[in-house]
Amino acid sequence: MSAPIPERRDRTERRRSVLRALWRGNFARRRVAPRRSTERHVVVTDWFHPQWLGVGLLILLLCAFDAVLTLTLIPHGAYEINPLMAPLVQGTGQGFALFKYGLTALGVVFLTILAELRMFGRTVGFILYVVLAGYVALVAYELFLLRNIPID
Repeated sequence: MSAPIPERRDRTERRRSVLRALWRGNFARRRVAPRRSTERHVVVTDWFHPQWLGVGLLILLLCAFDAVLTLTLIPHGAYEINPLMAPLVQGTGQGFALFKYGLTALGVVFLTILAELRMFGRTVGFILYVVLAGYVALVAYELFLLRNIPID
C-alpha cells in the first residue's frame, strides 16, 4: 500500500468572500484562451476582450435611440416596416421598446460569448461590428427623416 496523498488544495472557502471572488475574476483570470489546441467547445474562456463590451454598449445605446426615434416618427406618418414589431408600436409603445431592447440585449450577449469562435473564415465577433454599422446607418436615416418632417 502506498502512503496517503497529502491534500494540496487550499482549505479556505473562496466562495464566502464576494469581493475577493470579484477581484480574482477580474484581475487574476484563469482562462483567457483554450487550454488545448484541439478544444472546440463554444465557450472555453472566462474572460472576454474589453472591445466587445464597448461594441455591445454602443449597440444597446443605438438600439434604445432607435426605439425612441421610431416612436417619435410614428405620429408624423412613419410606420414600422418590421411586421413582427408593428403591432407592438400601437399605444404607448412601451412594449415595443422593451421587446426590441430585450431581444437586442440577448443577441449581443450571445454574440459576445461566441465572439472568438471562427466560422466561415471570420470570427463571430465580426457580426457585432456588422450590427453596430447597421444601427449607425439606421439611426442616421431616422435622424434624416426627423429633420425633414414637414411642419404643419
